[in-house]
Amino acid sequence: MKYRFSTMLVALAIVLVAVPIAAARTTTGVPRAEAITSAGTILIAFEGPLTGSQASNGYDMLRGTKLAVREINQAGGVLGMQLRLIAGNDKADAATGVTVAKQLVAKHPYAVIGPYNSSVGIKNLPIYLSGGVLPVQLTSSDDTTGMGVTVQPKNSQISPVEIDWMKQNNAGKVSILWDPSSYTKGMADRMFGALNKQGVLVTKIKIDPTATDFSAVVAQALTNNPDTVYVSTYFPQGALIAKALRAEAAKGNPSRCFMGLANQDPGFVTDAGIAASARCTFSGVPTPQQFGNPRAGAYVKNFTKLFGKAPGTWGTFTYDSVYALAAAITTGNAIDVEATTQAILKTDGLLGATGPITIDPKTGNRPNVPIAILTVNSKGKFIVDSVVYGVSS
Repeated sequence: MKYRFSTMLVALAIVLVAVPIAAARTTTGVPRAEAITSAGTILIAFEGPLTGSQASNGYDMLRGTKLAVREINQAGGVLGMQLRLIAGNDKADAATGVTVAKQLVAKHPYAVIGPYNSSVGIKNLPIYLSGGVLPVQLTSSDDTTGMGVTVQPKNSQISPVEIDWMKQNNAGKVSILWDPSSYTKGMADRMFGALNKQGVLVTKIKIDPTATDFSAVVAQALTNNPDTVYVSTYFPQGALIAKALRAEAAKGNPSRCFMGLANQDPGFVTDAGIAASARCTFSGVPTPQQFGNPRAGAYVKNFTKLFGKAPGTWGTFTYDSVYALAAAITTGNAIDVEATTQAILKTDGLLGATGPITIDPKTGNRPNVPIAILTVNSKGKFIVDSVVYGVSS
């Protein structure tokens, strides 16, 4: 069955009196009336980094979630009930994420949008699942496959695009700087293995993600005169590395800079500066302004109007996550987590702001996810060089 936004919004506005809504059920079939409040609302949780170095990313995702909830409620809600949103701040830290997941589960949400960081999700997604909460998560590590569903790309989909860029651009000697977090380590390992098989000379150097100056580690990465430095970090660290690479280029060490997907964020350009950012190529996804479909256009317009600022990169995916969840609840025709899970796993062709969304029922992943190669222009904006859909290794 194909779930489309145009028809879904009509369905969401219809009050289905005959639907069994007296008690929500967990995936084990245990009644969970707490998932619906006495006011007749469906409780949805959001989890992401709302403080710390990734807070700008986290708030963009929270805003995308809020916008979707607002639009759905204005259209009549889901099965005649309004969505109610609560939020948890995991600070992009796995231990904090475990605590936050336990706190949110104790409030009996029907589903959770998030977490974002793979290192967090590996630890706390099982908590949501055992608590009968459906995760529509944003992690990209393949280690979280099967722990709920996701509309975001996984590292097995991103890595082939990055490796192909290295091949197309004749990378012959590469230094890899990598953050030991689950997702970034996994991407670095994939790149290292692929380049080794191609006969490329590769050096790997682990960074300290708590550092505030990467000049020394960048100088170390350049000691063997690589033609390319591949940076598998999150954007706060990647921005500092880009600045250090630009400083080295001014000294006569002009290695190319390739930034992995977790570096794509407007905050990268803010922290690194346009000149340092423009030296780098990025893997990532199209920005909301670049998806070029009516849903994305409406998202940008409504987001800007509601929050007084343009959207970032990843809030588009939380926005689509809420709509995918709402469509599945409507299709399942009951406030029943098991029914919703089965329905969301059958999502096929849902027209989202990030493009058509299909979920592989065997994995819970999105096989038609967009992966882009981007650069930064003279105005500090991410520009799409190419987009590939449905890549897997």
